[in-house]
Amino acid sequence: MKRILIMFAMAGMFMPGRAQRLSATFFAGTSNYQGDLQAKRFTFNQSHLALGLGLQYELTEKIYARAGLAIGTISANDRYNNRNSIRNLNFTSRITELNAGIEYHLFSLYERSVTPYVFAGVAVFHYNPKAIDSAGNKVALRPLSTEGQGFYPGRSNYALTQFAIPFGGGLKMALSDKIMIGVEVGLRKTFSDYLDDVSTNYVDQALLLTNRGPRAVDLAFRGDELKTGLSYPADGAQRGSPRYKDWYYFTGVHISYLLGQGKALAGKNKTGCPANL
Repeated sequence: MKRILIMFAMAGMFMPGRAQRLSATFFAGTSNYQGDLQAKRFTFNQSHLALGLGLQYELTEKIYARAGLAIGTISANDRYNNRNSIRNLNFTSRITELNAGIEYHLFSLYERSVTPYVFAGVAVFHYNPKAIDSAGNKVALRPLSTEGQGFYPGRSNYALTQFAIPFGGGLKMALSDKIMIGVEVGLRKTFSDYLDDVSTNYVDQALLLTNRGPRAVDLAFRGDELKTGLSYPADGAQRGSPRYKDWYYFTGVHISYLLGQGKALAGKNKTGCPANL
């Protein structure tokens, strides 16, 4: 990813003829996820601040290459999930993402001041799900193997750094010759069902206790904390659903600032006619 950013910068420095069209980008918005602790894909409930920086390079008047770094937080709590409230699980995780892709504008911003756009690409992200225990401490969940990862047959430890496919779209406006602003919704399709540390079935309580200790048992099932008389489920009882992988997404505002000189965008040329070079 670092090489991609350097390549964009060098292309902007040495591209002849059409002037430099390399822009620095800034993103601010919210991050959230969809998974076993939150069924709805889009909700402001339990969302968090997300920020990002990147580069954007104009390949044609409608096609842009983009790359960047985005940081946000995802979290969820069964207390807000009516279907599984007695499970009483919670998690939070920082998401750090490096991404690269292509952005396509429906209209040229040299001819119109506003255009819808879509984008798609590839990303590498790092996450680390943690839970708040009954004493208020934040505890990393992967080392606890709450579903038997690493010792239960057929369940291996999940990787904390993985690939994702980012895609989405938005609406972009040219404010001046150098500044563009856009509102964007970006989904991330992942290949993991463990962003929230929940995927499949409970493992035997005694087996989990032997292999990972009492804290793992305490955080694998927390319905007993509700004082409802519930006890640890039997081996094989459903804890999550492995049918669908987890998703995360960023929603917010992108601001692009042109680093070089270029022809006038329609944001300044309000007549809607192409500006002269």
